[in-house]
Amino acid sequence: MNGRELVVGVTGGIAAFKTAALVSQLVQQGAGVSVVLTAAGEKFVGRATFEALTGRPVNASVFGEPAHPLGAHIDLAARGELLCVAPATADFLAKAAHGLADDLLSTLVLAFNGPIVLAPAMNTAMWQKAAVQRNLAQLREDGFHIVDPESGWLSCRQKGVGRMAAAEVIAGEIARCLPKP
Repeated sequence: MNGRELVVGVTGGIAAFKTAALVSQLVQQGAGVSVVLTAAGEKFVGRATFEALTGRPVNASVFGEPAHPLGAHIDLAARGELLCVAPATADFLAKAAHGLADDLLSTLVLAFNGPIVLAPAMNTAMWQKAAVQRNLAQLREDGFHIVDPESGWLSCRQKGVGRMAAAEVIAGEIARCLPKP
């Protein structure tokens, strides 16, 4: 990972706290990491956490970012070698599968030309819904790399599939999917 440029998107799920560990691991391995935080994601983990871990400002707005005069989605897409979204909520999966772009992260997905790794996380009932599975099938067909969730204890106080994969597993998929330098 030394010297590689990664973009990590964080959506609004309780698993966002695990993304802090993922970002820390990537930085410790020498990667430059830019974080894109959705409004819902910021309800779970604040900007200060990711800024401290990356040494970079967090990106959260499509408009008005002086550091990105061409638009953050354009600059981040040009700079990043790989985009990872963790956690990828059911809402985000639906946006990505259907090409919707109403915030920085969903706009970035459309502008990004490199590999995109998604690490879904949600309640078991949500994970099993036909619509979510259709969206995942579409994303796989479109070339997205999916790190399937694990089975285990969920924040809804139930056990089942939907727990975001461990940081080490996601980091391994990132390493596997990175283009050769």
